[in-house]
Amino acid sequence: MLTLGINYSQMHDSSACIVRDGELLFAVAEERISRLKHDAGFPRNAIQACLDFAGVRAEQLDEVCFGWQAPGALFRHDLKCLATAEYPITYAGLRNGTVYFLSMLSQGGGAKLFEREFGKVKARMRFVDHHLAHAISAYAFSGFDESAVVVMDGRGAWEATTIWRGRDGRLNPVLMIPFPDSMGYFYSEFTEFLGFHRNSDEWKVMGLAPYGRPGVDLSAFIDLNVLPYRVHSRQLAANGATPFASMTARLGPARVPESDIDDRCKNIAYAVQDACETAMMHVVKMAIEKTGCRNVCLAGGVALNSKANGKILASGLVDQFFVQPAASDDGVALGAALAPYLDNNGRVPIAAMRHGYWGPCFDDGAIESALKTYKLRYARVPDPASAAAELLAKGKILGWFQGRMEFGPRALGSRSILADPRDPEMNAKVNNAVKFREWWRPFAPSFKKDVAGEYLESATDSPFMIVTAQVRPEKRSVIPAVTHVDGSARPQTVEKEINPLYWRLIDEFGKRTGVPVVMNTSFNLRGEAIVHTPTDAVRTFFSSGMDALVIGSFLVEK
Repeated sequence: MLTLGINYSQMHDSSACIVRDGELLFAVAEERISRLKHDAGFPRNAIQACLDFAGVRAEQLDEVCFGWQAPGALFRHDLKCLATAEYPITYAGLRNGTVYFLSMLSQGGGAKLFEREFGKVKARMRFVDHHLAHAISAYAFSGFDESAVVVMDGRGAWEATTIWRGRDGRLNPVLMIPFPDSMGYFYSEFTEFLGFHRNSDEWKVMGLAPYGRPGVDLSAFIDLNVLPYRVHSRQLAANGATPFASMTARLGPARVPESDIDDRCKNIAYAVQDACETAMMHVVKMAIEKTGCRNVCLAGGVALNSKANGKILASGLVDQFFVQPAASDDGVALGAALAPYLDNNGRVPIAAMRHGYWGPCFDDGAIESALKTYKLRYARVPDPASAAAELLAKGKILGWFQGRMEFGPRALGSRSILADPRDPEMNAKVNNAVKFREWWRPFAPSFKKDVAGEYLESATDSPFMIVTAQVRPEKRSVIPAVTHVDGSARPQTVEKEINPLYWRLIDEFGKRTGVPVVMNTSFNLRGEAIVHTPTDAVRTFFSSGMDALVIGSFLVEK
């Protein structure tokens, strides 16, 4: 069976993947190809890339699976909620208004657009409940036969948080908290209140939070004494023409985007992150109690909160813990593609996901062609890992473009910017001169898996850079560029068997410096998607303060 999974909702993070007989072959977000960050358009480019990789035509597909309920069901539900005043009216107007629903209805939830782009097909057009698709995407790739599965996001069709029990390849619903009682909605409103972009910049709030102090009272907006949590959504919504009226009355004016960040904003960020961590902990405890299982999987946009994930993992509550690396809506395509396996009391295939390298790859021929097109001076290097390690040891900042592109928001050593973590000024250098982003944004370390315990207090398997851990106090001065202000880091553990080239780069750097760790951030500039093609890499390299580019078997230096 050949199934295509699609996320398309006109909200954010459109994507596609392709699965053959239960095995994931390829997955990519539309933004990487279109170059429009968080692209919400119909993912025609991503779909074509899936078909090309699998070497098939659209008419050969057996199932085309969308990771959302059919638009008619969404429309009827939201009309009912508006009629009973269950939704904050302004949020409903912004996100789920008449124009949006009429558009989705006219497109058949994307099915008509698919046929317009790829022709009539024999495949069944299937609409999968959004939170079920999220839950499958976590459970099926966890490797756990039995698991408590938690989905937390801004909203599904009508869900905000769901708990599921996964067992023997089947998923059964346990609990549902409906929108707008939503942790994701709470966090996104404060993201915008703090001058950032909702559904995009939430991790900026997470990164800013450690600079703040406790003391801001958010009880008017969220009640953490009602388990697992209760969001006072009407206090978050605009009041008439005044955005953030209730928030402004209690917390002061909203921050103007791009303005300086004062202590008040830092303290609000601290409180928002603290509330999120507490709510997520409550939900995980409830999931364990209701399922009787201490293996826990997370999915949904809220599950990308690596600081909260790290606290859950360190709490002792869970035995095994898995967060699907594309936990936000792009990853919904994975669950949608596997949903047909649940038909007729069936089972989804369970296989542990050990890496995130599911995207396109470019060989040396394509890379050299791009370099020649730009008439660049370049050298072919016999050992890219050794060449990169030598440059890093000399303090150079590198673009690193190798192998298949990552699926999900994190660069994991295929489309990365790399630097020396020992330099206490390196964080500021990369933020200011390379990424052109806020000074307080942290960077992540990539460790060889076998040495992570020497640097981290709670070294765990972390291939997807999606949990935080505390850096050992005696090591914080050794790797200051990847140690955040609160002593934490968001590590990636790299295995030789999974990514041998990147592992060897880290190993070679360790041989030269005694520190087998590199600073790793995504290969993009502020506001742009991670690079996709060699041309994207070259353009980004020459638009930033990077010193060298190691791309395939080639080295380009400024």
